Amino acid sequence: MGELTTGRGLNQQLGLSRAKAMGHLEACQTFEIVFMLNLMRDVLAITNELNKCLQKKEQDIANAMLLVEVAKRRLQVLRDDEWDSLIAKVSTFCIKHDVLIPNFEEPYVSSLRLRRKLASYTILHHYCVEVFYNIIDWQLQELNDRFDEVTTNLLHGIACLNPINSFSSFDIRKVMRMAELYLDDFDESNMSILEKQLASYIVDVRDVDERFSDLNGFCDLSKRLVQTKKHSNYPLVFRLVKLALLFPAATASVERAFSAMKFIKNDLWSQMSDDFFSGCLVPYLEKDVFDKISNDVIIKTFQDMKPHRIQL
Repeated sequence: MGELTTGRGLNQQLGLSRAKAMGHLEACQTFEIVFMLNLMRDVLAITNELNKCLQKKEQDIANAMLLVEVAKRRLQVLRDDEWDSLIAKVSTFCIKHDVLIPNFEEPYVSSLRLRRKLASYTILHHYCVEVFYNIIDWQLQELNDRFDEVTTNLLHGIACLNPINSFSSFDIRKVMRMAELYLDDFDESNMSILEKQLASYIVDVRDVDERFSDLNGFCDLSKRLVQTKKHSNYPLVFRLVKLALLFPAATASVERAFSAMKFIKNDLWSQMSDDFFSGCLVPYLEKDVFDKISNDVIIKTFQDMKPHRIQL
C-alpha cells in the first residue's frame, strides 16, 4: 500500500511499459523490417486484384483466370527486373528515417543462429536470394499449385459455357477438355455425342433462338433451357451447365461458410442442434437478403410458428 500511496509502484509499471515499448520500436527500426514490409507490400499489391476477384460471391471465372496469368507475369517481372528499385526504395526510406543500412558485402549474421555465428554468404546474398527470390518463387509455386493444368482446363471450360454477351466466350475445344475431367459423367461414347450436341447447341442459342440473347449467367441459362425445353434436346450440354452451376458454390461460397461457422459455433457456444445451427448460419451468410426484411415481418413469422402466451 505504501508504494501505491507514494506512486512508486505505478511509476515502476509505467517505466517497464515504456521500456518495453521502446524495445519494440527499436526492433522495428531496422533495415530488415523495412525491407520485408516493402517486399510484402509489392507482392500483395500484385495479387490484390486476383484475391478480390476470387472472394466475390458472383465470380467472373474468365477474368479470374486472366488475373492469375497477370499475377504470375508481374511476379516474374518483379523477380527479374525490380530488385534494384526495391533496394533503392528501401535505402531511401532508411536514410530519411535514420535507419542503419548494412554493408552488403559483409558476411550475414543471423539473430536466430546460435551465438550469432557468421553465415557463409554475404548480407546481399541473404536479402536477394534467401529472402527476395525465395518469397517470390514461393508465391509463384503457390499459384501454379492452385491453378494447375486440371484446374485451368476446368475453369476455362466453365468460362466458355457462360452465356454472358451472347455466348461470346464459347469455345467447343475448351468445353470438351472440361468434360474429359468428369469421367463418371461422360464416357467415350458420350464424348462423341456431346461434341455434336455442343455444335448444334451453340448455333441454336446464339444464332437462332433470340430468347437466349439477354442471359446474365448460368442461373439464367439453366432456367431458360428448362423453360424452352431445350434441356431435353441437349441433355449432355445441360449436364455440363449443371456442373458449371455447382462449381462456384464449391469454392468461395463454401470457404465463406466454413469461416462463418467459426463465429457461430465457437468454444463458448459449441452445443447446438443442426436445425438451430443452420438457422443461424443462413442469415449470417445471406446478410444482403435479410437486411431487407423488417423486424415486424420477423416477429410475425415467429409468432405464427406456434401459439405463444404473450403476443409480441
